Amino acid sequence: MLKVNSIQVFEHSFLSIEEGKFEQRHFEALSKLNALHGYKYFDLKHNGVVFKQYVGVIQVDGLTIEILPKIDKNEGESDDVKKKWQSALIEMLRVTRKLKVQQVGQANVTKQSIHLLDIYFEWFLSEVQLLIHQGLIKQYYKETGNVKALKGKLEFAGHIAKNLVHKERFYTTHQVYDKDHLLHQVLGQALDIIASLSKGTYLYSKCKTIQLDFPEVKTIQANEATFAKLPRNRKTAPYDSAIEIARLIILNYAPNISSGSEKMLALLFDMNSLWEEYILIRLQKVAIYCKVHRQQYKSFWKNITIRPDIIIEKGEGDKKQIFVIDTKWKNIDYSKPSTNDLRQMYVYNEYWGSKKAMLLYPSNVTKEFNSDDFVEFEDRDQACSLGKISIFNSKNELDDSIGKTILSWFDEK
Repeated sequence: MLKVNSIQVFEHSFLSIEEGKFEQRHFEALSKLNALHGYKYFDLKHNGVVFKQYVGVIQVDGLTIEILPKIDKNEGESDDVKKKWQSALIEMLRVTRKLKVQQVGQANVTKQSIHLLDIYFEWFLSEVQLLIHQGLIKQYYKETGNVKALKGKLEFAGHIAKNLVHKERFYTTHQVYDKDHLLHQVLGQALDIIASLSKGTYLYSKCKTIQLDFPEVKTIQANEATFAKLPRNRKTAPYDSAIEIARLIILNYAPNISSGSEKMLALLFDMNSLWEEYILIRLQKVAIYCKVHRQQYKSFWKNITIRPDIIIEKGEGDKKQIFVIDTKWKNIDYSKPSTNDLRQMYVYNEYWGSKKAMLLYPSNVTKEFNSDDFVEFEDRDQACSLGKISIFNSKNELDDSIGKTILSWFDEK
């Protein structure tokens, strides 16, 4: 079996080419993946790669690279630090519904050898296993070919060409009602990908067992258009989770991306977007006396639009108050916000009628906050503040009360 090696790195770190670990063939595969995605994932150097703000996992030719978030460069790269940030990333993906950690997966996360790809694969396999247990659905689809009895529509040109000798056959287009339909073909493709990428891991035998129980279906190469054609109704509702994970796996799978026979799967998430969505959901879960939502775009100039990350609405009618939050995934404990960021917050206040705006940053320690921290723009009746909040509690776990803390900063004191 193929031995799967793992490397854990942090966002914005450098990974150098090293024999037996990250080799030249891996570097070449990553460079081609980067080119396919507009060079947004890494900066390529002559002897390695510098990761950007994308976190997640990449597997190529027996090597798994797990890219973890981190806000403080001085924190080091010990196993405990990596475990802390791996758990944080998994929890952020779970809260934002990009990942569902099964009970068995949750137990396995504590093992050093388990990485994000294992968790996604295990999630998918569990969903397919559940579908098999509940009973896989049949669907009608059209099939064209030779049959022994006339049914459906006779295709005259094909019938004459293929059955000049075999008079007992009919070349027709007819309806078939069985399990070999597009939903199962998509799931089958995802199972094949997992089988090819999980060799040497504890998931390989589980995948092969499920494939034995799964019906034989036509092999396809699904793409975006395939997923757009999938039926969505009450009958197919139990398939939703499995199809969404299959979509993630299939559309991020790149066979033969390099000059050799390497196959690559990359599940990467922009940490800026993940931080924004995580804060939004944490706020929405505790917003009892206010509304928290992601605001719609507004026209700014010609075809240019603007959109703040998060809007908070308190009160109604004449007493209605609007507050703006823009999330920034960077540590500014030792620096100041950029002039462009402050100008952006000023514009948001103007366009959304807000009196208070906040630039929200992750930090090692939550900064004590009071109303004086909202500093007015010069000669304007509107203000901006810097919110610095720790995402961890005293146990080094993600702090689930972070939303309550942030909302309290907008209370009148």
